[in-house]
Amino acid sequence: MAEPAALPAEPGGPARPGGRPEVVLGVSGGIAAYKACELLRRFTESGHAVTVVPTAAALNFVGEATWSALSGRPVATEVWQSVHEVPHVRIGRHADLVVVAPATADLLARAAHGLADDLLTNTLLTARCPVVYAPAMHTEMWEHPATRENVAALRRRGALVIEPAVGRLTGADTGKGRLPEPEALFAFCRRVLARGPRAAEQDLAGRHVVISAGGTREPLDPVRYLGNRSSGKQGYALARTALARGARVTLVAANTELPDPAGAEVIRVGTAEELRRAVTGAARGADAVVMAAAVADFRPADRSGSKIKKRDDREPDPIGLVRNPDILAGLAAGRPDPGQLVVGFAAETDDVLANGRAKLARKGCDLLVVNQVGERLAFGTEENEAVILDARGPEIMVPHGPKEALADRVWDAVVARWDSAHPA
Repeated sequence: MAEPAALPAEPGGPARPGGRPEVVLGVSGGIAAYKACELLRRFTESGHAVTVVPTAAALNFVGEATWSALSGRPVATEVWQSVHEVPHVRIGRHADLVVVAPATADLLARAAHGLADDLLTNTLLTARCPVVYAPAMHTEMWEHPATRENVAALRRRGALVIEPAVGRLTGADTGKGRLPEPEALFAFCRRVLARGPRAAEQDLAGRHVVISAGGTREPLDPVRYLGNRSSGKQGYALARTALARGARVTLVAANTELPDPAGAEVIRVGTAEELRRAVTGAARGADAVVMAAAVADFRPADRSGSKIKKRDDREPDPIGLVRNPDILAGLAAGRPDPGQLVVGFAAETDDVLANGRAKLARKGCDLLVVNQVGERLAFGTEENEAVILDARGPEIMVPHGPKEALADRVWDAVVARWDSAHPA
């Protein structure tokens, strides 16, 4: 068999050779504007050059001096400031990314209708780079048909509108409409920037993908469990990259301690059976299911209702094990739509490719991502390397690099399968 084809390294770095990526941070008038200060700090501390463009309403929440001090640049607030520099055109033209956080219902409406009544909306009209909106508002405003239509219009034009988080809103209200945490917003924007010119492609727009991540735990008693060392980082990387490419993402997370990816619906589970039920339910109507979670093959035959005590007079009783259901094979065999793609992950310690090829045939999935695991390999690390096995096509070698680079290669392979099934 021919050697798998190597893919190029992940795109990323400055948009201009030798320069820093230029980011425009638009801030509209919502109470969540204070969170944008932390987002700004993350951008500047990671080497991005940031121009802050707040609306007049935003300055009621966070003052101009704060934005200027955190960005290290004068803050642009008016179309009529520095008129000789034509700021309403220049700022958007020179940006590598424009992100509006928070984006209020009013700002989304003005952007969707192409209004240009202040510097921020002028910047949005002149930007030719990726534009990200991070909405924040009360649930009723987010769910209003007018807002939904405005969001749909922006997405049709290629803008990335992140789904708001669920949680505490202004006052005692709770619901969907909360601005995602700055750490998650920054990770999302970093993925968009890393894709460079490809960010405008949005090749997962209109697609619903389901991803599992983490490692299941099978209880022995109320204290102990059988588990594995998976951190969930690869699954979360898959979620972030899919979101940056325009997908609607459902992430089924098993025992992870990672922040929710901005815009993803997150379902938390513990055991293999809980994961099976959650993934199977979410997969109905999904375009692709990616099983990146490390699922326990076995569970204790009996679970003790109380802590198993150590006894000095004898060795512990043997622990009987029973098989857990094969979730990946079940998804592949029982997919509700024959066009749904099922992607598996195989962690191997030896004979990696041989075991991977056998598993691909046995499981019946479309793609299988095979990687070697062990001490300081894959589990818990920020980097990975793998081979993507395709049931119908060539194998793809993904060299050692960030887990998000591998994630992008997986989505590239998924898109290629969709394109081959429906050629232009």
